[in-house]
Amino acid sequence: MAKINENYLKLQAGYLFPEIGRRVNDYMASHPGKKVIKMGIGDVTRPLVPSVIQAFHEGVDEMAQANTFRGYGPEQGYGFLREAIAKNDYLSKSIDISAADIFISDGSKCDTGNIQEIFGHNNKIAICDPVYPVYADTTVMAGKTGNYNSGYYEGIIYMPCTRKNGFIPDLPAETPDLIFLCYPNNPTGTVATKEELKKWVDYARKNKSIILYDAAYEAFITEEGIPHSIYEIEGAKEVAIEFRSFSKTAGFTGTRCAFTIIPEELKAYDSTGKAHSVKSLWNRRHSTKFNGVSYPVQKAAAAIYTEQGKKEVAEVITYYLENARIMKESLSAAGYEVFGGMNAPYIWVKTKNDMPSWDFFDILLHEINVVGTPGSGFGPAGEGYFRFSAFADRNSTIEAMSRIKNHRLS
Repeated sequence: MAKINENYLKLQAGYLFPEIGRRVNDYMASHPGKKVIKMGIGDVTRPLVPSVIQAFHEGVDEMAQANTFRGYGPEQGYGFLREAIAKNDYLSKSIDISAADIFISDGSKCDTGNIQEIFGHNNKIAICDPVYPVYADTTVMAGKTGNYNSGYYEGIIYMPCTRKNGFIPDLPAETPDLIFLCYPNNPTGTVATKEELKKWVDYARKNKSIILYDAAYEAFITEEGIPHSIYEIEGAKEVAIEFRSFSKTAGFTGTRCAFTIIPEELKAYDSTGKAHSVKSLWNRRHSTKFNGVSYPVQKAAAAIYTEQGKKEVAEVITYYLENARIMKESLSAAGYEVFGGMNAPYIWVKTKNDMPSWDFFDILLHEINVVGTPGSGFGPAGEGYFRFSAFADRNSTIEAMSRIKNHRLS
């Protein structure tokens, strides 16, 4: 008799974003002709930039010629892309990360979800609340939690992120082994200063913990002095793994390419206390379970590091940040308390009169045909909040804000 992984039975309902899609599709099916503006799921709308498309075509053409055809590539990624990442994202900023520390993948969602495979089942996991739901869901799937109770899973150390602490968590009273941090934060759009990140790095070094640092939105940081990488903090290479993505940076949500940084200095320990290289463990897992991102996609990703590619990608990011500015100002003018939007493509909104976030979702969808994301889907501390994505096109963004301002939402 085949047995299931019963940890999956602990999961609550479906994953957040497919549930949003289901509700929206049901509404649209019963209301044909309605123009629904989607600002919920963080999917981009601008096309891939010309430099990326040109490189993509070149990569496909190479696959059509015997002398340039490529079969299986290196599981860790092609050297030309890893070296471009190291040079442009790290070495140019005086951060000592080498190409050998970089693993190319098909998405940060996959990597942040899979990373726990190389760590023991008895590790204590800390996550922010609210935060990207993959961290909690995959911790449940990995068997590191108890049951679900009143919005929380037993065994996870939740770190509340609220208005009172500026959406930056306090150091937890219970010491975790693995700590998920996400900055610029999804969903609140807040950023962490060097001083705040140093606090976490020092804490992890003291306790031999590992920080799993999701920096998928670092390209949207506009303020001077805000770190783009946790490795800007002294000692972070000893205690941190960093995840980055081309999805939002360069519009690769449908093309799929990302990378994870694991420095050689990072160690974890076996039951006897002996230290082991985390990079070696991930390399073993990566080589066993992953055959690499396709060559044309990696060639396209490398194009964002050319001078023209950098310019084109920066223009797209500026476009989305202008959407965020419009949204933030419009929602503030409509009487909402608004956070984020300056260094991130997300707007975090307090619902009026503490309206439950799914109730707010239903009013927006059914009465003005605008879709966002209920804050409670990111964790219990997100209840009474709502996330809007700045990835819609400009005209839809303006129209959605006009609908909200002109509708008396309680």
